Amino acid sequence: MKTDILIVGTGVGGLFCALNLPEDKKILMITKDETENSDSFLAQGGICMLRGEEDYDSYYEDTMKAGHYENREESVDIMIRSSQEIIRDLVKYGVEFAREDGELIFTREGGHSRPRILFHEDITGEEITRKLLAQVRKRKNVAILEKTTMIDLVCQGNVCYGVVCQKENGELMAVQAGETVLACGGVGGLYEHSTNFPHLTGDGLAVALKNGVELENIDYVQIHPTTLYSRKPGRRFLISESVRGEGAVLYNASHKRFVDELLPRDLLTAAIRRQMEVDHTPYVWLSMEHIPREEILRHFPNIYQRCLEEGYDVTKECIPVVPAQHYFMGGIKVDQDSRTSMEQLYAVGETSCNGVHGANRLASNSLLESLVFAKRSAARIGKELSGIKENAQIFDKLDLSVYEDYEKIKEEYRKSIEEETERMRKRHEQSNYHEVKCG
Repeated sequence: MKTDILIVGTGVGGLFCALNLPEDKKILMITKDETENSDSFLAQGGICMLRGEEDYDSYYEDTMKAGHYENREESVDIMIRSSQEIIRDLVKYGVEFAREDGELIFTREGGHSRPRILFHEDITGEEITRKLLAQVRKRKNVAILEKTTMIDLVCQGNVCYGVVCQKENGELMAVQAGETVLACGGVGGLYEHSTNFPHLTGDGLAVALKNGVELENIDYVQIHPTTLYSRKPGRRFLISESVRGEGAVLYNASHKRFVDELLPRDLLTAAIRRQMEVDHTPYVWLSMEHIPREEILRHFPNIYQRCLEEGYDVTKECIPVVPAQHYFMGGIKVDQDSRTSMEQLYAVGETSCNGVHGANRLASNSLLESLVFAKRSAARIGKELSGIKENAQIFDKLDLSVYEDYEKIKEEYRKSIEEETERMRKRHEQSNYHEVKCG
């Protein structure tokens, strides 16, 4: 199979990239599961937007402080200054943000010095991703293959010519592409307790490692402070940061408040873990008693309903919460246009590391960062398409039989990610960097 542009992943990064690419080019999108099963659909809290020039310095400082000042300054500046344009794009595509008397409503989350977060109830990611997906499906030049897993890059001489993938029925397929964009999510599936979908197992990192593509800070993994505690196995249900932004408080086993709930995620996670050790409990309590019932039902209907299903009425009682793996700040190293160290290969979203988040992500910067740099990647690809290198001989000689034992390949990739993560962790320690394993 041959296409002008291949995008691996159908979260907001991949979708927004597709929407900003030339419509006269053939685009193929592949996704490991169903299109709706991306972490973008799970984002609850919201998306940041610069309120005005008077907000720039505080927004910039909030992002840098949360990232322990390890952020790339240019990337942070690009994200913040692009935010209003991105929101206008989303509204144009039909995304509905909460409003009052026609004006956008802003909420506040941990680490933010003022309200600057737009939201749609408590399913902002779902609202944005559904609307973008609907727009992509209208494009005649875009095809989407579900249940199609990327197994390897096809590359030579530090140039990417496409990928090898596997269909749901086990059939192997090579896709030749002028430009390839990896937008295949994070690493949550490698963890026992995570808010991510289990099929997101760092595939982008694995194929990058195998083929010598540069990575950055892959030991920087963020733990979300508040997920609903459950003895059941599987993905953990996130209790959005915006719940605490609207006034929810954390209690210890004696139902006494023990922390400032709006601390950055790494500091709050550490405080919760310390309290769990003191109390000898596997969770702490989150109370929404200070949020009016009508506001809970209006702003957090999904959280309210899910907690009810677990036996908790958040309008009347506390819920048990515990930290869990949530986000990945590292990834495939990219520049400000999302270009990797390999020609004709781009990476966007959680797969990439453009330096915006530094060592710890500020709440509600993830959707914005993905959209900003996905749009920039599309602009760069539009300029580069006329100069692509083709090498059909690679595909003529490609032996797909070496990829038949996918379970073995998957285990090898998992092991390589773990080894590289440990290597980077040790390097950071030797460089007097602080290790960030939570946040």
